[in-house]
Amino acid sequence: MYWIVVGDVHESTDLFERIPGVAGAEALILSGDLTNRGGPAQADHVIEAAQRANPRVLAQVGNMDEPSVTGHLAAKGLNIHREALLLAPGLALMGVGYSTITPFGTPSEATEADMAAWLDETHAKAKALVGPTGDGGGRILAVIHNAPHGTSLDRLPNGMSVGSTAVRAFLDAAQPDICVCGHIHEGQGEERLGRCQVLNPGLLADGGFARVDLENGVLSARLGRI
Repeated sequence: MYWIVVGDVHESTDLFERIPGVAGAEALILSGDLTNRGGPAQADHVIEAAQRANPRVLAQVGNMDEPSVTGHLAAKGLNIHREALLLAPGLALMGVGYSTITPFGTPSEATEADMAAWLDETHAKAKALVGPTGDGGGRILAVIHNAPHGTSLDRLPNGMSVGSTAVRAFLDAAQPDICVCGHIHEGQGEERLGRCQVLNPGLLADGGFARVDLENGVLSARLGRI
C-alpha cells in the first residue's frame, strides 16, 4: 500500500489527476498551502479537485490559508493539523500545518514556541496509536508544512536558511521515520536527519510529489515528478 503527499498546491487544481499512481493510493495527503490567502470556499475548490483524483483526501492549512480552513476541513473529516490517525497497522500519521513567522504577514503563522508545542502534542497522539498500548509497530509519518531549519530543504536561492528551528529540533529529537515538509518551494529535495528521512516535494505547479510505501512491514518514501 502507498500514499501520495503533495505540498504547496496554491490552487493548481489541474495537476492532481496527472500524478502517477494517484488513483490507486490509500489517500492523497495535502501538506499545506492549498490556496493563495484563501478561506473555506477556495479550499473547497482544491479539495474537490483532489477528490476527483482520489476520493480519500487528507489535508491541513499552510501559512497561505486562512485559519478558518482548519475548522472547515475538520467538519468534513479531512483535517490533519494537530491531529494523528492510524494509516495502517503500526503506522500513524501526524500533521502540523501553519508556518513560523514570515516577513509577509501570511494568514496562518505561529511562533517557534507554539510550533514546538504543537509538534510535541501531535507526536504524543501519534505515539499513543502505535506505541505499547496502541497498534504495535511504532512507525510514524510526519506531515509538517514548515521545513526544518539549517537543511538543504529550507534554503532560498541566496543560500539563506529560512525554515523552522522548532521543526528541526523536533525531528532531531523525535526521529519520526519519515517527514514530508514544504513551505520553501526552492527547497525541493531529500535529506536525512539521523534515521528520519525528510522530503520536500516543492511546488505542485512544478510537478513535485512524494510517494510513501508500506510493503511487508517496510516503510519507505521517494520523491516523484509529474
